[in-house]
Formats: sequence, C-alpha cells, structure tokens
Amino acid sequence: MFVDLVKIHVKAGRGGDGAVNFHREKYIAAGGPDGGDGGRGGNIVFVTDSHMTTLLDFRYTRKYTASDGNPGAGKRCYGKDGADVVIRVPVGTLIREAQSGQLMADMAAGQRFVAAKGGRGGWGNAHFATSTRQAPRFAKPGLPGEEFDLILELKLIADVGLVGFPNVGKSTLLSVISAATPKIANYPFTTLSPNLGVVSVDREKSFVAADIPGLIEGASHGAGLGFHFLRHVERCRLLIHVVDVSGIEGRDPIADFETINGELSGYSERLAALPQLVAANKADVVQDEAARDAFYAYLTEKGIPYFEISALARTGLRPLLYAASAKLDELPPVETFTPDYVPPERDMSHEFEVTVENGVYNVRAEWLQRAYGNLNFDDYESRMHFEGVLDKYGLFDKLEEMGIEEGDTVRIYDLVFDYVK
Repeated sequence: MFVDLVKIHVKAGRGGDGAVNFHREKYIAAGGPDGGDGGRGGNIVFVTDSHMTTLLDFRYTRKYTASDGNPGAGKRCYGKDGADVVIRVPVGTLIREAQSGQLMADMAAGQRFVAAKGGRGGWGNAHFATSTRQAPRFAKPGLPGEEFDLILELKLIADVGLVGFPNVGKSTLLSVISAATPKIANYPFTTLSPNLGVVSVDREKSFVAADIPGLIEGASHGAGLGFHFLRHVERCRLLIHVVDVSGIEGRDPIADFETINGELSGYSERLAALPQLVAANKADVVQDEAARDAFYAYLTEKGIPYFEISALARTGLRPLLYAASAKLDELPPVETFTPDYVPPERDMSHEFEVTVENGVYNVRAEWLQRAYGNLNFDDYESRMHFEGVLDKYGLFDKLEEMGIEEGDTVRIYDLVFDYVK
C-alpha cells in the first residue's frame, strides 16, 4: 500500500526536577545544599531512510513520546537525559506543523531534524544558596518538552515525471527504460501508486523518472487518483507527456494533451510551467494517421519536442532519452522547499492576568506557573522566595490598584491565600 500523507502527534520529554539535598559527611557540619540539576527531556528526531518509499508505517503508529529526564540527586549529581525518539521517513518527506500548515523541514538524504526539543532540567537547590539563604529547601521543576501535531507529506524526488491518461503506456515505458517493475495490464488504473526508476542514458549519465498514475479529467479537483498523486510531480524538473496516438480506442491526441495540461495548471502554476517532451506512444500501430499528423502539427506550432515511440516494441526510445538528458543539463537541480515555520516566542515579559470572580482575585501567567512549581509549602525560605518573586514583578501593586482589601482571597492556580497588607 502506498501512503504519502499522514498526521501524527509528537511529544518531547519533560526535563527532570532539580534535587533538594544537603551535604552529609562525617566531620563536616552543615555541609550546605548540594542538590543536582535534572536531566534534559528526550527530543523527537526525524532522519531519512533511503530504503523507505512510503509513509505506511505511520498508519499504525500515530503518537510518538520521548522519555523524560531523570531528576537530579545529591552531591550535585545531574540527572540522566531522556532518550531521544528517532523517527525514520523517506527522502523527500515534508514535515509541517498541523495547525498553521507551515513547513518545518524538507527531509533531504542524510538529513537529521529535531522536530520537538526536550524540556530543560530543573535546577537543584545548590543554585539557590546565597549569603542570607544558606539552606534553600526548594528546587526548580523540569520544564515540559515541545509538543506538536505534525503533517507528514511525501513528495517523491524525481528528475522526470511521466504524465498522461491511464492506459497510454506510462508504466510500460518506465519498465523498459529502467529497472522498475510496475504492474502492467490492459485496463485503466492498473497503476495505483507512483513508481520510481533510474534511467541510464550512458555510462556517465542517468536520471530518476517517476510514473504518476491516475490523471484524468477533473483530477486537479479530486477526480480519479490524480489529485492524490499530483504532489509527486511538484519536484520534477521535466515532464514526459505520454500520449496514445494509435487511435485504437478512438481518443483524440490533441484533446488528451490539452486535458492533462489543464489538470496540471489547475493544480499548480508551477506544474503548468514545467518544460515538456511529448512521447507519442503506440506509434507502431497507428490506425488514425490524420489525427496523429494533426497532433504533430499542433505540437510543432507550439514548439514542443515530439518523439514517436513504441514502449511495448521498444522503438524510438533512445532519441527521447537523450533529449530528456540534454534538457535536464540545462535545468536547475530538483527543487527543495524552504521551511517557513516560525516558532512561537516564549513569553518573557512577566505579565500576568488578574480577574475577579465572586470576590476572589484569580491570577494567571505562564511564568508564574513555573515559579509556583518551585514552591515548597513546608519551608519558610521557599515561601519567602516565592513572595519576593511576586513583589518583584508587581503583582501586589496590581492587586492594590484593583482595590483588594485585607482578608480578600487570592488564587494562583492551586495556591489560595488571604491577602495581608
């Protein structure tokens, strides 16, 4: 089964908590705080695997979670970092942030991309010792890791795309010019997924060709299989447009050519602008020579190179392949897509929101939630440290401005206390 578009959820590990510990050793009195820092949470890492050709594995596993960092320990021992989760994807996979649709990475061969970073480990109590606070009984908790919904979209990397109506001989052509073995049969939609093949022109030159299946009228709007697979033409530098000129099925080559180009244009202006070579296939069994000649005159007028071939009989192929190779020499390399994802900025403003509901002053802020995580309710110095943080960033002044009275209730997340002036 060929799968080229999936949605997954990734979550990096949380940082380990800092330790609260005091040095204990014989003959050393009041050794002081020596709690170590917590370890970093594990990352979510994507790497490319040249042996993968689809995103099928992601149909069965949609959630990826890295392990948390270990907490710190005494003697200033750091906690062990959480293990990374390494996710393998095919070359050419685009990674998008699902909510915004912004591109985070275009996975090229050998690339390694950290999609979600693990949270930083919390500081141990050794960091909080001062001349006036010599025995801090609190430490910082680890920070949460990044978490995303991601869209993985595979766009095959090929130099040349074979396009055309079903049953015109694209798969047969790919099978005879490369070592690819697509399914071939005498009925439309035999090919249900794109196929790649390496085409050797001579000892020193080769290119990658992709058979794009399922293009019919209305494909750019979802008809047939075409819309699903048109994304794989987007990286191509050159199109070989395969047209049945035999007339055996009563098809008009000009109408077929214009229809497929209309679908390419409807999907993407870039696809419509790609250079084309026309492979007039089944030229060895032409039954409507007038239609074939009219098609040749039509393309000549437009300046589009025309090659009569028979993929089944393997005739006329070399001129087509040499022309494709020569054209590729003139064109820029396979396109890669530039990431446009902009990570949200972490709020460092120390702003807070205060609302009053039923006489209770509710205080909320991201930074305040982190500071609250440091609080050790059983330790006087820890409570004083937290109160100093609130005073430093103006919370008490704000409450006074809002008219708070002594004895009124203040709620900071799970912490509830009566205000005292």
